[in-house]
Amino acid sequence: MILKILLVIVVVATIYFLFIKKKPNQVKDQNDSKKQTPKANDMIECASCGVYCEVNDMILSNAKYYCSKECVEKG
Repeated sequence: MILKILLVIVVVATIYFLFIKKKPNQVKDQNDSKKQTPKANDMIECASCGVYCEVNDMILSNAKYYCSKECVEKG
């Protein structure tokens, strides 16, 4: 009777670790992809002067964020 219970526990644990539990590298990859796209309220540093502004207020030029037209011309 005890052997049957142990066998069931081993089978359930095997199924859990193989199919249900997520691997740490999969979770890390998902977090990295979320960090690459800034949200509307995120504060980002200006590529020219270093001032932090919200993404909505910044200018995107050449894959860099700038706080004003003057900084775009400098950078």
